[in-house]
Amino acid sequence: MSEFHDEAYEHADDARGGVQEQERTFAALPPAHGRGFAQSWWGQAWLKALEDTALDLQQLKSGRRLARAGAVGAVSVRPGRITAVVKDRDGTPHRSDVLLQELSPEAWDRFLDMAIERAGHIAALLDRDMPPHLVEDSAAAGVELLPGIGDLEPECDCEAWDHCGHTAALCYQVARLLDEDPFVLLLMRGRGERMLLDELQARSASRAETPEALEGAQEAGPAGVDAAEAYEDGAILPPLPALPPLPVEPGLPPTLDTDAVPAPGLDVQAVEFLAAQAAVEAYRILADALTPGHEHSSVEDELTGSEDAVRLAAAQPGAAVEARLAVASERGRDGLALAVRAWRYGGRAALHVLEEEWTPKEDVLARARAALDTAWDEDERPQLRAARNRWTVVGADVQLRHGHDGRWWPYRKEHGHWAPAGPAAHDPATALAVASGSE
Repeated sequence: MSEFHDEAYEHADDARGGVQEQERTFAALPPAHGRGFAQSWWGQAWLKALEDTALDLQQLKSGRRLARAGAVGAVSVRPGRITAVVKDRDGTPHRSDVLLQELSPEAWDRFLDMAIERAGHIAALLDRDMPPHLVEDSAAAGVELLPGIGDLEPECDCEAWDHCGHTAALCYQVARLLDEDPFVLLLMRGRGERMLLDELQARSASRAETPEALEGAQEAGPAGVDAAEAYEDGAILPPLPALPPLPVEPGLPPTLDTDAVPAPGLDVQAVEFLAAQAAVEAYRILADALTPGHEHSSVEDELTGSEDAVRLAAAQPGAAVEARLAVASERGRDGLALAVRAWRYGGRAALHVLEEEWTPKEDVLARARAALDTAWDEDERPQLRAARNRWTVVGADVQLRHGHDGRWWPYRKEHGHWAPAGPAAHDPATALAVASGSE
C-alpha cells in the first residue's frame, strides 16, 4: 500500500484564459528514520538536481534532518510549484516553495507523440513507473522532464537567498512522493494525470483512424495477419482469443500404491513429494503465463540441479528427503539450511548473493555510498568496510551484499556464519536498516 494518499485533487479555472489548472495536495508523510528518501531512479535524479545545485551543504543536512523528523506538512503540487509548511526544530512554521519551469505547449506535443509510440510507455505510467526510454527519447527531442542543475528554484519566508533547510526538506519529502507516483513530476511540469491521459487517449484514437491504419485493418482477414504487416510499426492487429481460466489450485498427482512391494531402490515418500512439487511448480508457471505482460523465461534461466535441490528443500519435504537433498545440493545440512533461508527471501537471485562474491562497477558503488551518506547524519553514520560486493559494518555483525540484479541484501552473522536477514531493497540504507534490526 502506498505510504501517502491524496487529500484533495482540485480543478480550478485559470483566470488568464480559461485553461484548466490542476492541484494535488498530499497529507504529511510520517518520519523517515533510517531510510533513504528516494528509491526510484527518477526520485534519485530529483535529489541529484537539488544536491548538485545547493551551495550550502549544511542547509542540505538541516533539510534532511527536518524531513526525516516529519517536520514537512501537507505538500501542495501544482504546475510550476510545490508548497508546504515546514517547521523548525523549535516548532516555528515557515512557508516554503520550490519552483520548476513548466513545459511549453510545443514540448508537451513532442512528449505526447513519443509516449504513444510504444504501448509500454503508457502502461508503465499507469503502473506508476517512469520508463527510462521515454525520458531519454524526450531529452533527445529537447523535452527535459527531470530537473537539472539550477532548475529547482527555492522561495521561503525565512528569506534565505539559496536553498535553506526548509526548501531542502520539502525537496527531500517530494522525492518520496515521486517514488510512489511519477505523475507528481508531470503535474509540476504542467499537466495533471487526468488531462495527460485524456490527451494520450485522444492521440492514440486519432492515430488509429489514419487512412494507413484503417487500410491495414481492412486487409487483415479473420484467418490471420501477414507477418510483415504484424511487425510493421503502427500495425493494427485483431484481438487474441481469450485466455483459459486458471484452475483454483494445483492438481493432485496420483497416489502410489503403498500396499504393493516397491521396486528395489524406490523411495516412495521421495517420489510422492517430487510429484506434489511438480504439480505446484506447473501451477506457478501456468499462473505466470496467464498474467498480462508475462515474459517467458529463457533457457539460461533454468535452474541447475543444485539450485533445484534448494527449491525443493524450501518446501519442507521431511527429514529423510531433506537429507538426500543436502547431498544432492553438495552443501551439507548446515549449508542447505542457509541456502533455503536465502531462497525463501528471494529465490535464485538471493541464492546467488549467498554464494557468489564479485566486483560491481565503481559507479554503482559510488551511488550506494552517496545514498548511505544521505541516510544518516555524519555523527550517526555507520562505518562500512567494503570487500567487493560485500560491505560489513565495522564493530557489528551486520553486512550488506550487492546482487547482480542491482539490489542490496541484508545479512547478519549467526553462530559464526553470515546468514540472510531479510528481503532485498534497491536502497542500501533500507537494507542496512533491516540488517540492523531497525525495521
